[in-house]
Amino acid sequence: MVSASPSPQKEVESNKKWSEGEPTRRAKWWYSTFHCVTAMIGAGVLSLPYAMAYLGWGPGTMVLVISWVTTLNTMWQMINLHECVPGVRFDRYIDLGRHAFGPKLGPWIVLPQQLIVQVGCDIVYMVTGGKCLKKFVEMACSHCKPLRQTFWILIFGSLHFFLSQLPDINSVSGVSLAAAVMSLSYSTIAWAGSLSHGRIENVSYAYKHTSSADYMFRVFNALGQISFAFAGHAVALEIQATIPSTPEKPSKILMWKGALGAYFVNAICYFPVALIGYWAFGQDVDDNVLMALKRPAWLIAAANLMVVVHVIGSYQVFAMPVFHLLEGMMIKRMNFPSGAAVRVVARSAYVAFTLFVGVTFPFFGDLLGFFGGFGFTPTSYFLPSVMWLVIKKPKRFSPKWIINWASIFIGVFIMLASTIGGFRNIVADASTYSFYT
Repeated sequence: MVSASPSPQKEVESNKKWSEGEPTRRAKWWYSTFHCVTAMIGAGVLSLPYAMAYLGWGPGTMVLVISWVTTLNTMWQMINLHECVPGVRFDRYIDLGRHAFGPKLGPWIVLPQQLIVQVGCDIVYMVTGGKCLKKFVEMACSHCKPLRQTFWILIFGSLHFFLSQLPDINSVSGVSLAAAVMSLSYSTIAWAGSLSHGRIENVSYAYKHTSSADYMFRVFNALGQISFAFAGHAVALEIQATIPSTPEKPSKILMWKGALGAYFVNAICYFPVALIGYWAFGQDVDDNVLMALKRPAWLIAAANLMVVVHVIGSYQVFAMPVFHLLEGMMIKRMNFPSGAAVRVVARSAYVAFTLFVGVTFPFFGDLLGFFGGFGFTPTSYFLPSVMWLVIKKPKRFSPKWIINWASIFIGVFIMLASTIGGFRNIVADASTYSFYT
């Protein structure tokens, strides 16, 4: 199943090569908190009550809790595997994949899933940022001439041509901190607004009336919506790579401290929004709970602006590892000279690509529901557990062995369900698709 791992010496050399383009390891532990919050908590939190409407109180709450616990465990595993070989730091997911599965097989197992998460999220953030910016301006200036959504996506995307030139993930710490604060703020507005609104008249918590087949696919979609809310693992090692490490105080101590802070923020965002939003609107909740509130208009407008600020930071956190990968390929395989020129070309090309796809396919969310099943769930739910079993080799039927296999089974089920649900969505909605809307 697993090919032989490369020698520690080769891994040291590989990481030395990577260190030429990596940030100085000077980050504080709280940097990892807001980087993880920014990467993990997205505007998708506003759709959690909608997912609850298809799952119901019991199953919906159970899936939320299981997802939170499972991904916290896999985050702990990745943090501890970062320096599982003495003297070596696996600064990227692909480096850890090479160590676990071998130099040939490892990249094929890890890299496609990681890129689906990072590139897919960045494209969705382009669309989300443009949509929310459009909504904010329309609510703040009712007399202004309306612009097509395409132009708002272009306006949002143009900002990233400048931000992408910042050298590393530490340099976007200010943007990431603002994004983390915004995610907490608009989540609070969502659940506090729902609580203030109170339950709608004749609220119903019964399962929605639809055919058995349709309901099953929508449940699969709901599982996907919840699982995709835990996508921060794709950049966890890159975040930990910025933290200093010594034999007396290894990076895993500080990174775990930061990750716990991020998961605490995650819990106080996700659970209140999902449960209070569903409590207030029941099965009639909108797929964006903020839209169900409608008033006060100024607060909803502010929340949309907060989403814009948040996805600006999220885009950069997910893009930075891709930037370094592209620059490394251009330097090694295309003989580009290292320096500012390769940074401008590689990063501008990536931003232009995600902007083009976001403008061309504003319905990319449906496609992500399908392709995301191959990337989001493996990187967060079960790939860290597989690598833990391969590298650490826990005793069969020991508690750690059982927990890891349980994570793998849960993750594989969610991956298959969300992929099937996403494919059905594409087929069902294909007739409504329009390009450059």
